[in-house]
This record gives sequence, structure tokens and C-alpha cells, in this order.
Amino acid sequence: MLDDPVAIRALAHPLRTRLLGIIGRLGRATTADCARELEISHGLASHHLRQLAKYGFVEQVAGKDHRERPWRLIATSYDWRQATATPEGAAAVDLLEQLQAEQALEAFLDWQRRRAAWPEAWREHTGIGTSGVYLTRDELAGLVKDVDALLLRYINERPLDDLASRPAGSVPVSFTLFAIPGEAAR
Repeated sequence: MLDDPVAIRALAHPLRTRLLGIIGRLGRATTADCARELEISHGLASHHLRQLAKYGFVEQVAGKDHRERPWRLIATSYDWRQATATPEGAAAVDLLEQLQAEQALEAFLDWQRRRAAWPEAWREHTGIGTSGVYLTRDELAGLVKDVDALLLRYINERPLDDLASRPAGSVPVSFTLFAIPGEAAR
């Protein structure tokens, strides 16, 4: 549970969320790996990785030798809904969610440009699906809990830094759930 508004604001930075994505995809990544991939200076990557470490999102682990110090994610999923109980927390969550929505849209548009090159079996189950349904607050809470449980099964079975747990042929897949009540919900 992530309920510290300062930590949420620290995460709500485009470069930091991209750093987390790189480390998650690679399992472990050095500062140099991240800097190269993002085409930024080593110093800038190092600064943002230290900020992520300060708030408990990443940690350095032992490398192949005494010079290599890769970073790994501490967790792969966060729930910050409780942070919205305070005005500071709500503002931090709003900022982070806006960033995540923008990045999800950017990733989807990138997928649209690339998907024609992928086999039909992959294209068949990707993209945007929209469903509308009338739910009570309790039903919505249960549905979100069920979706989270389905995803957590795979997250727990396949820690991002455990490359051996990734099945052959697997690729990183991003899920972004938007649950937006209509006007009648007031």
C-alpha cells in the first residue's frame, strides 16, 4: 500500500516511470544501461534512480563483479487508493494517474504503429476493449479486486527480476484499467 503523498509525487515523474519500466523489462539494470536506453547522461539517470531508491521503489543489488551495481524493482504493483483520503494525497494521486494515463496512451499508439508486424495470435487479444455496465460501489470494488487477483497471480509467479520464471516466448504486456463512474453515480 502506497499512501505517502511525497513518495507518490516522487514517482509521478516521466523519467522515473520510464526507469522503472526499463528495470522491470530487463529484470535488473545498471545506471549505464538505463542512461543508454533513455539517451540521457549517466549522472541524470543516477540522480533519478537514487530518488526512486529513497522512496523505496528500487534497490541496488550485487552485480557480476564489485564494480557492477544493478538496480532491481522492490515491487511490481502498487495500490495508492488510500492516499486519496487527504487533500495532499489526492493531489499526488491525481498527478500520478494523469502521467500514467498519458504514458498508457503513448504506449497504445506505439502498439498501433507496430502491431501489423506481429502475428495474428498476438494481435487478437490486444488493443482497447470498452464495456459499460451498471454496478453498485460494492460490485465495482469486487470487480477491481478480482481483476487485481488475476494479474497478481502472474506477477507473483514471475518476479520481474527472475528472468528464469519468464516462459519461452513471453513478452512484457501492460494492462491499464480505467474504471470511470458516469454522472448517475452521484
